[in-house]
Formats: sequence, C-alpha cells, structure tokens
Amino acid sequence: TLQVEATAVLTKSKGFQQTGQLGAVMVESSKIAYSYVMAHLEQYGARADFFDERFVHIHVPAGAIPKDGPSAGVTMATALLSMILKKPVLRKMAMTGELTLTGHVLPIGGVKEKVIAARRARLKVLIFPEGNRKDFEELPDYLKKGITVHFAETFEDVFANAFPKSAQRAG
Repeated sequence: TLQVEATAVLTKSKGFQQTGQLGAVMVESSKIAYSYVMAHLEQYGARADFFDERFVHIHVPAGAIPKDGPSAGVTMATALLSMILKKPVLRKMAMTGELTLTGHVLPIGGVKEKVIAARRARLKVLIFPEGNRKDFEELPDYLKKGITVHFAETFEDVFANAFPKSAQRAG
C-alpha cells in the first residue's frame, strides 16, 4: 500500500510539486488531483481562495522505490482535501481509482493484489471504482471477509466515505 502526504506553505507565490520518485503517469495523476480539488474547493467546504497564496507539496513516502500508474488519483485528491479541511481520513481505510478532471473515478488494475496488500496492512475499509465491482465480487470469499468495500463512480462518493461527517455537512 502507498501512503500519500500533503502539505501547504503560505507564500507569495503559489505552486505545486510532487516527490517520492513518481513516474510520469503518477505525476499526471497528481496534477489532475490538484486541479480537480482546486476547481471544487467550495463544494467540499473549503475557501475558494485556499490555493491563491500557498505552495502545495504532495509526497509519496518510500522515496527510494519508483512508483507509477494512475490508480492513486483519488488518494491524492483525498490527501489534499484532508490537509485543506484539517480533517483526518477515516481510519483503517485504503482507496484506489483513477480520477478525471470532471471527478469521475475510473477502473484500475490489480484488484486482487490491492485487497491482499490491504489485508496485510490490517485495513478494514476499501474504496474501489464502481467499474471494478465485478473484479472484487469474483475474488474468493476468504479475501473479502472482514473488509467493508465502497464502490465509487465519482469523487463525491469517495469523499462521502472518506470523511463521513464532513460529507453530511458539505452535501
């Protein structure tokens, strides 16, 4: 499992950077997450001018290990909103999905491997793209046992499950 960290520094020049030895596709995913969150700040209960004077940094720890692929898009957007709203994500949760600029959550590969990794990390709640529902349902029962899974078509679905109390107020 990958962790994603986000921080912002008040400064006169806004900007955005990513670190953690990210491949080209993952860098694109981080830029999409940043743009999506920037365009929807008020929808999620944040000030519309939050990014105007802040330099934002996303980091994916274990910097010596190369990482790539689009599946961390929803995780990066969630990390940004967690930082902006100063609200932690629901504990023992993992999420995956490619995020589009319009907030759709696209299917990813490696569902079985992601479930196994989540079990090893003792995570109890997972968010997968709706487009991966069949992949998850086809897994053996012993892999699914003890895990609650939410399926997301849009980032709004991800937000509602990652921040259940905030979603009630923002919705």
